[in-house]
Amino acid sequence: MIESTTRIESSGRSTLSGDVIGGVTTFVTMAYIVIVNPGILSTPGTGMPFSGALTATVLVASSMTLLMGLYARLPFAVAPGMGLNAFFAFTIVIQNKVPWQTALGMVFWAGVLFLIVSVTPLREEIALAIPPALRKAAGAGIGLLLTFIGLRNAGLVVSDPATIVRMGALDHRAVFLVLGILIAAALMRRGSPLAFLAAIFVVTALAWATGYARMPDRIVGAPDFSSTFLALDARGALRFPLLPATVAILFTDLFDSLSTFIGVSSAAGLTDSDGRPLNLRRGLTVDAVATLTSGLAGTSPGTAYVESIAGIRMGGRTGRASVVTALCFLPCFFLAPLAAAVPGYATASVLVLVGVSMFQSISALDFSSIEDVLPAFVTAILIPLTLSITQGILWGFLLHAALYTVTGRRKEVGTALWLLAALSAGLLLLAR
Repeated sequence: MIESTTRIESSGRSTLSGDVIGGVTTFVTMAYIVIVNPGILSTPGTGMPFSGALTATVLVASSMTLLMGLYARLPFAVAPGMGLNAFFAFTIVIQNKVPWQTALGMVFWAGVLFLIVSVTPLREEIALAIPPALRKAAGAGIGLLLTFIGLRNAGLVVSDPATIVRMGALDHRAVFLVLGILIAAALMRRGSPLAFLAAIFVVTALAWATGYARMPDRIVGAPDFSSTFLALDARGALRFPLLPATVAILFTDLFDSLSTFIGVSSAAGLTDSDGRPLNLRRGLTVDAVATLTSGLAGTSPGTAYVESIAGIRMGGRTGRASVVTALCFLPCFFLAPLAAAVPGYATASVLVLVGVSMFQSISALDFSSIEDVLPAFVTAILIPLTLSITQGILWGFLLHAALYTVTGRRKEVGTALWLLAALSAGLLLLAR
């Protein structure tokens, strides 16, 4: 694939006012991440401080979105990604008992690998080798994982020693979950970019008014650059047992980035004459730098946000829109006290609805081809059942190559995919 360097302005009419409106729209659409991401990362059991995670979230979102605008000249916003934040907190830190400082080191090294992939021809080899069905299944599995976490935060799903999980108590958290979903769904139906923020705001305000949650003593405070910033353990993250999860971060980030750039660019007309996304290599490079920077800043991996399509549809056609979005994030540095007072169940509706949007990729699978659908199904189902994106992706690669072999389609498995399958087998054995 030859990198397109066509100026993005040629893909559609661009105006300064359109870019400003588009940039603000993108920010409003994805601003929920400022509250949701530190809430997930500071889940009891991780040990990460909420204030540090929020500062890191805003730092990555503002700086990397600015870089996307100035270097890649694309109207895409960047922030810590949904799905990988849950993988970071629940699987790597809580389930695998990896210290969060070491987990940040894993994010850093995944970013280094991603950067190498992005600036070399290896990017094309990996992109072409990954079966589309597995990319779609990974997205669907992550959607199920986010939904599970949302239901857990609302108390609807709890652990049980006999049945693994069971229905929890129907208390105020469940009521607030349903209310949040109804508010967000109604606004989404009307195309409002405020859907998620409105749901969080209304549920939080009601929780404060009814005494189920405590109002903050103060609304603003200084950014926290002392707790998670540069706190990563890069050397400890190089231990062999951690390699599978680091590779999973790399592949998931790559899937997410490619899907976002290709899908949004195609839908918005930000493509060259051959239908290829404009400035794809530069965009992926920024995405890789965002992941590397996330490890340094103190948060889960950063990635381009599909919510950018909202701003593009409102007129944001160039990198100026990303610059505007980046500037909108700056005041969020000072809102940690207010964000920390938002109860976990107030963001549960957002997790469920984001899960729904990611799960819809399952509809594109070809269920008539067992060699395609079975690896995809295993990938999608293992991610929520094991709380591990790693297991889903590795088993998907392995099964895809094996099933294509036994069904007589061995010649359709390229060399790169055989290498990925062999790597998956080795990482699965290593993780035992």
